[in-house]
Amino acid sequence: MLGVNTITNLIPLLYEAMDTVSRELVGYIPAVARDSNAERAALNQTVNIFVTPTASASDITPGVTAPNDGDQVIGNQTMTISKSKYVPIRWNGEEEKAVTGTGQQQAVIRDQFAQAMRTLCNLIEIDLATAAYQAASRSVGLAGTAPFGTANDLSDIAGGLKILDDNGAPPSDRQLVLGTSAIQNIRGKQSVLFKVNEAGTADLLRLGIIGILEGAAVRTSAGVRTPTKGTGTAYTSTAAGFAVGTTSIPLITGSGTILAGDTITFAGDTNKYVVNTGVAAPGTIVLNNPGLLIALPAVATALTVGNTATQNSIFYRNALQLATRTPALPSGGDMADDRTTVMDPVSGLAFEVALYRQYRQIRWEVAIAWGFKAVKQEHIATLLG
Repeated sequence: MLGVNTITNLIPLLYEAMDTVSRELVGYIPAVARDSNAERAALNQTVNIFVTPTASASDITPGVTAPNDGDQVIGNQTMTISKSKYVPIRWNGEEEKAVTGTGQQQAVIRDQFAQAMRTLCNLIEIDLATAAYQAASRSVGLAGTAPFGTANDLSDIAGGLKILDDNGAPPSDRQLVLGTSAIQNIRGKQSVLFKVNEAGTADLLRLGIIGILEGAAVRTSAGVRTPTKGTGTAYTSTAAGFAVGTTSIPLITGSGTILAGDTITFAGDTNKYVVNTGVAAPGTIVLNNPGLLIALPAVATALTVGNTATQNSIFYRNALQLATRTPALPSGGDMADDRTTVMDPVSGLAFEVALYRQYRQIRWEVAIAWGFKAVKQEHIATLLG
């Protein structure tokens, strides 16, 4: 089985396998920011990510001395390297002997590595997709209807960008991660993008490349989530009244669950808010920041849970943080005969590959450790589909 004491002869197979994996629909991993501080953390060790507070302005009043103000309390959110996983590949002598005569052994091993990296990459992609929709500030679009379904109409991305604009997200480095149904509509219905005389480029028509759309980098992900909505019905707010910016809303009457990530609306307010903390019975829900855009009146106000929908995402890159590293080793090493790190040029993930020689068999291990966090809810929005 490659017949060497090191992984050197295996590296060409690893890169050939990654060329296969790189064709997977991975959109969130290359779209989010990396946190180098978190990459130095041990498994489950807390890392603080600073969050600066909002600032207030004061009237200028000339005087002998400058005003004694300007102090701020810098907040923080926490992040951990929360997962460390591997995928094993093992062959024994009899298995090798059975395959060697067919000339297919290296092809089989190549595909085993491709599937191992695919598995790990998809787990990370799903984690990021889940974090994105559960932390979104608000949603736009129609549940059950894929975005961009109306010909020559880019209202869906315009609605998502409006949310980011209203919330003060930076205009640069915005990311639009879509499921395949939304991408299909762009390719098939948005002729302004594939008609060369209108788009100014043949990239979409000839090469299938969308690139930047209204300032957002368009990516496709197989990890886009379609979570089942909560069963909550007939809920109303209390009659206390709640000001613009409120995130905690006590609910009375009603029954069933309201889940994290559910899209909800209040009577008299067309904004689609996203729930951060839900309830399983009357209690208090917490909305993602920036909270209410329209004040709730001092009367019991009906709440409606939106239908199950595909959760496409639009966000500013730094709103989602990902930290990855190779799994930690003790200072003296372990029983591996050799190990190497291989970089995926598409996702940017570095996989560790280790070789363990056992009794009459050989075992490879493909591994990675990671953590993730949505650190700025205001800079994330969902395009329902």
